[in-house]
Amino acid sequence: MSDIMDDQSAVGSQEEEEEPAINLPSMPTPQQQHTDPASPTVATTPEPPPVACGNKVMARSSEINLEYEDGRGFGIGELVWGKLRGFSWWPGRIVSWWMTSRSRAAEGTRWVMWFGDGKFSVVCVEKLSLLSTFCKSFHQHTYNKQPMYRKAIYEVLQTASVRAGKPFPVCVSTDDSDSGNSVEVQTRQMIEWANSGFLPSGARGLEPPPAERNPYTEVYPEMWVEPEAAAYTAPPPAKKPRKNSVEKPKIKEIIDEGTRERLVYEIRQKCCNIEDICISCGSQNVSLEHPLFVGAMCQSCKNCFLECAYQYDDDGYQSYCSICCGGREVLMCGNNNCCRCYCVECVDLLVGAGSAQAAIREDPWNCYMCCTKNVFGLLRRRDDWTSRLQLFFANNHDQDFVCKPVGARAIFFFLQIGLGSDSGLLVLKDLGIQVGQYVASEVCEDSITVGMVRHEGIISYVGDVRNVTRKNIQQWGPFDLVIGGSPCNDLSIVNPSRKGLYEGTGRLFFEFYRLLHETLPKEGEERPFFWLFENVVAMGVSDKRDISRFLECNPVMIDAKEVSAAHRARYFWGNLPGMNRPLTAMTNDKLQLQDCLEHGRTAKFYKVRTITTRSNSIKQGKDQHFPVYMNNKEDILWCTEMERVFGFPVHYTDVSNMSRLARQRLLGRSWSVPVIRHLFAPLKEYFACY
Repeated sequence: MSDIMDDQSAVGSQEEEEEPAINLPSMPTPQQQHTDPASPTVATTPEPPPVACGNKVMARSSEINLEYEDGRGFGIGELVWGKLRGFSWWPGRIVSWWMTSRSRAAEGTRWVMWFGDGKFSVVCVEKLSLLSTFCKSFHQHTYNKQPMYRKAIYEVLQTASVRAGKPFPVCVSTDDSDSGNSVEVQTRQMIEWANSGFLPSGARGLEPPPAERNPYTEVYPEMWVEPEAAAYTAPPPAKKPRKNSVEKPKIKEIIDEGTRERLVYEIRQKCCNIEDICISCGSQNVSLEHPLFVGAMCQSCKNCFLECAYQYDDDGYQSYCSICCGGREVLMCGNNNCCRCYCVECVDLLVGAGSAQAAIREDPWNCYMCCTKNVFGLLRRRDDWTSRLQLFFANNHDQDFVCKPVGARAIFFFLQIGLGSDSGLLVLKDLGIQVGQYVASEVCEDSITVGMVRHEGIISYVGDVRNVTRKNIQQWGPFDLVIGGSPCNDLSIVNPSRKGLYEGTGRLFFEFYRLLHETLPKEGEERPFFWLFENVVAMGVSDKRDISRFLECNPVMIDAKEVSAAHRARYFWGNLPGMNRPLTAMTNDKLQLQDCLEHGRTAKFYKVRTITTRSNSIKQGKDQHFPVYMNNKEDILWCTEMERVFGFPVHYTDVSNMSRLARQRLLGRSWSVPVIRHLFAPLKEYFACY
């Protein structure tokens, strides 16, 4: 990844234009600004008065004829691509000023309603192109990573197919959980049709019908089913007939291009408080404080932050801006121990005009979280941002659940479901807790081999979790602790081909849920029972909500960087005592990479980024450096060093002539031992110890 993720020409060609809704003579002309898919400012749009006489009909006809009659094309109802600074070309529909409840657009500009979030912007015609230029404007990378963009593409192509008389049949499925996958299949078919030139009618077939050229005609995008939560998506509401003027006015969501600039200008003029606006998108409908910087955050930006804050690209840097969790052109911190990035728009707007270019010229550039000072124009780093970030993920719960009490001490029986390693038993031994029986459902041969050798046959491996029955649980149990974690590949939003919670390996969560209920104490049994489930932080908000709903508890977010030499943020659901207590390192924890290296080797970084099953996850930084120096040359981490990073004993995975890559894959699927020790430590109060 380069220091700037987008070509400068797309941004440099942006033109300044006046905000059509508000006239501030002393206010500098704001630049065209993106409309982030976030919770918008809510404005009341009154319905037009009923037309009862010919004069009013003539007046309305006159208004229609006068709007967008500057000879530059893009009339009402046209399907277009619009370019907003910091974003890919985005599909939209030209609409009348009346739909926005704002003033008319200036000559040479158009009001655009964006597909995906239904918000409005004024865009100059130079930044518009017809939908027929699909091959040129469609951005595959954005489609892979941004759910809102996928939704927008689906909606605009649905509208285009109806206009062109080219219907795409929805893939019928007997299983409700397949509906999200059906939408993706249908979308891919429509994209292929668009890339082929919208045959057979071509661009002519995309022209709006006469009814949609009427500025007072309501438009409804086609219903989009999010793949991640398809099985529990509510049916689309019935389209209601147009309301008359005596009914409650319709509410529309509007953030035009100048919203955030205008509010920032008012903050600089002491007319409003930065704590009253969402610094991510400019919305005044705020719900909480931004965890890193002084300012507020709206609900939609909060959801975006929850999904993207721990989403990293292949170079180890965050995929999106640390302020708004958006942006396409970003600046990356030059500090080797920092992985944050910031979009050019946020930097220029909040820090000051020209700040982004100044940062580009500065090499290396230390970001706003790494500098010693904490005030940069309007961007002020919170002094307690670390604790606020922890609380942000701990207190984002949509649902409240009642904790169930536990009983007295007992002998320890353990069930492990699909963790990829035996870190649970290793920690229990270190804590001195007596384990009577340890049953593990595991299919990885390397994991089984390591467990058999290191624990001398204590672990009973029972194969695929899908083959474990209620009768098996009754024979092996009763169990006092159940831990598990489903593969994160189909849940992580980093994976553009993810299938979500209800497809692929995501379904294995329900196997954990099934066995958890089979192992629960029966009514009248007075014994302690604990459980723990783990998965990646960078998952969709809907997936996290559904997991919490099934498990009837909210997760805690724990990052292994506090107790180890590697970043590894994970969600943990469970009923272990004290899961929310602060994470504190022990005296023997290796907190720096240098502490994990063999003699004669020097660490280039203070901590490494998340080590996964992929071989290139060892490389660090935007230049993909190896993390170690030896004999004046860069080198990879040795297997023994990776074991120390994860908290395992040296040579723990060195069995059965296992290759270096196989050992890394095994460790990449493992839990961080210091984190599990932190979670399991209170169990000493409930079970017999040596």
